[in-house]
Amino acid sequence: MGNQLQPPSNETLLNIPIEGMSCAACAQRIEKVLNRLEHVSAAVSFATESAQIQAPTSRLSDIEAAIRNAGFSVPTQTFTFAIDGMTCAACAMRIEKLLNKQAVHSASVNFATETANITAIAGVFTAQDFQQLIAKAGYQASEHIESSPKPRQAHDWTLWLAIVCTLPFLYEMAAMLAGSHGVIAPSIQFILATLVQFIAGARFYRGAYLALRGGAANMDVLVALGTSAAWAYSVWACFNDIHTLYFEASATVITLVLLGKWLEARAKQRTGAALSTLLSLQPQTARVFKADTWQELPIASIQLGDLVQLRDGETAPIDGELMQGQVEMDESMLTGESASISKTVGEPIFAGTKNLAGSGQIKASAIGSQTQLAAIVNLVSQAQGSKAPIQQLADQISAIFVPIILAIALITFTATWALGYGSSAAIIHAVAVLVIACPCALGLATPTAVMVGVGLGAQHGILFRNATALELGSQIDTLIVDKTGTLTMGQPQIITTHCIAPERYSEQQVLQLAASLEASSQHPLAHAFQTALGTQTLSAASEVTTVAGQGVQGLVDGKQIKIGRPNWVASENELLAQQNTIAEYLREGNTVIALAIDTQPAALFVLQDQIRPSSCAAIKSLQNAGISVLMLTGDNEASAARVASELGIQNYQAQCTPSDKYQQLLALQQAGKKVAMVGDGINDAPALAAADVSFAMKSGASVALETADITLMHNDIAHISAALALSRATLSKIRQNLFFAFIYNTLGIPLAALGLLSPVIAGAAMALSSVSVISNALLLKRFKWQD
Repeated sequence: MGNQLQPPSNETLLNIPIEGMSCAACAQRIEKVLNRLEHVSAAVSFATESAQIQAPTSRLSDIEAAIRNAGFSVPTQTFTFAIDGMTCAACAMRIEKLLNKQAVHSASVNFATETANITAIAGVFTAQDFQQLIAKAGYQASEHIESSPKPRQAHDWTLWLAIVCTLPFLYEMAAMLAGSHGVIAPSIQFILATLVQFIAGARFYRGAYLALRGGAANMDVLVALGTSAAWAYSVWACFNDIHTLYFEASATVITLVLLGKWLEARAKQRTGAALSTLLSLQPQTARVFKADTWQELPIASIQLGDLVQLRDGETAPIDGELMQGQVEMDESMLTGESASISKTVGEPIFAGTKNLAGSGQIKASAIGSQTQLAAIVNLVSQAQGSKAPIQQLADQISAIFVPIILAIALITFTATWALGYGSSAAIIHAVAVLVIACPCALGLATPTAVMVGVGLGAQHGILFRNATALELGSQIDTLIVDKTGTLTMGQPQIITTHCIAPERYSEQQVLQLAASLEASSQHPLAHAFQTALGTQTLSAASEVTTVAGQGVQGLVDGKQIKIGRPNWVASENELLAQQNTIAEYLREGNTVIALAIDTQPAALFVLQDQIRPSSCAAIKSLQNAGISVLMLTGDNEASAARVASELGIQNYQAQCTPSDKYQQLLALQQAGKKVAMVGDGINDAPALAAADVSFAMKSGASVALETADITLMHNDIAHISAALALSRATLSKIRQNLFFAFIYNTLGIPLAALGLLSPVIAGAAMALSSVSVISNALLLKRFKWQD
């Protein structure tokens, strides 16, 4: 997820972690502060505790300063490198100056120890970014100590202090229920409650101060104000010999809130488990061929073109090409499919995939942040931190929630006192309102479900680009599919070879001549001949010329060979006897290629693009889910009709141009349909861009990862229905969470205002509200996959 070091003028997408947010109101406040900065566009997520910011890297210091001035902190990450190639102190000064020009906190280079220490915002840069920068200066850098984020300060001891000091109050409350008061001496209650209020509860005062200093109020303000009122009243009552004390309320509320935050943090870690799993896939070291020997080195020291050894049971550390050996790879982390894939020399190996059997050597073609694993991690991270449209309402409410609650608490206090219930009752009712009204559940309702949904999809080879795609996927009622390469394999195969003159040329001979002439072509039809020929030796071809849209001609073994469309290869009279045969093959939706040897027709080759084995079940699954499937293809009518008939597709259109597909999609949308489109991402680009949700196969490689709303790592439309079902399940969880969050406050605040809810019960309810919302989101992990 690191960003390449770029010139200050270049904008990039930054993912900056933020510490200190206590509720959704904090996220709203930071977002407003950041968006006031020039050339900065920010979205802050309370659930992921991070900000996604589109801005020039030169604004990093301003962005960080704005976050800190708002009362929050940005964790840092320290990198230590061993530098090779320095010859004097001037070298160290040069590297240090170069590093300090970047958006880092500090960089120091020690010539004596030949090391560089760099401190930067956690997650913004990777070790590879700095290594590449140092390499451009003419030096080599390898990780001396593994880089790691600055650990967060633990607050467990304050929770234990609060628990220990609050436990005696449980005895006091039990005695109160039995009609006894003052079982614990007021002086002891004062000491215990004060320890909880100002030591364990110090974080709430600090958070409230920073929030108010920044011009807004958050959950910390509510807790600090409410518990301080209960504690202060009890102190006054204690020293005025009044026996009605509420020390147990202030202490218990703080303890319950701290406990709730601890449980919330643990639950939030589980929502990001999918990303943690992806991050853990890549090994930290590898055996690399350096200086004529195999060395065990950190993966950060691997360079493009290096040979890396992959042994039985090991995980690939980089993307590359298998140069030697044969291995059986588990690529489930990329595709979600459990079946192993046999890899031979020349085939690609991907970082994070596991070698189940065999051994080999890989030539590195992508390292660090350039690997496909890094691209997936980056995509999942961005998607988990993005906001779904349904969250807008929650954001709007969170922004004004705390001021409204403060007003309700003041009204409650005033009304209760005015009605003659006394000052103590007025304070306790107002405290209950302040304590129960926590906007955390509201702020967590959407992002936690999004994090789980996006993570689940990634684990099963379905990559959502953002939360918007996840939400819109639940609304799709129409799917437009391309034929070639989507419903079919996209690789035509020869199904029949019809020899016109079998007495002169056998089937094997005409196939060998055709494959030899087509050997230099990259056309899909050319590959069909080479596949059909198998291991048979090709002959040399010369004077090869290609006529666009017609075919290829040249010399093979001294013979003039011509292969292509029948009416180009030979005249109608020369193929007169074959016209009925050709017409029959074409009616069946096949492609017919003719071959002539020395101007005489010699053979007809019948080719067919095979339907994917899973396409029939996939179409049926989509139709059963109430989704209308429309096939639009540029292929001929006969071929389109054959595929549509075999797959049970009622609506299709053949010979469509990209513009035709685009217009069809717009017409459906104007008719009120929610339309998804799946295609190859190139000739279908206009329609894909206009679709409500666009799907692309992994075979689109970087194009798919960069442009599609949803990428299918399986190269199989069978998983479109799974993606749409997951979208519906996730949106259902979001709606449930929002309902729980709204109903909790809708019921709880009036009860507290009317004095029907004690501050202790209110504190417990508030603490459990966020945990319950996150726990409900985690139930999404029970989603049933129908692969």
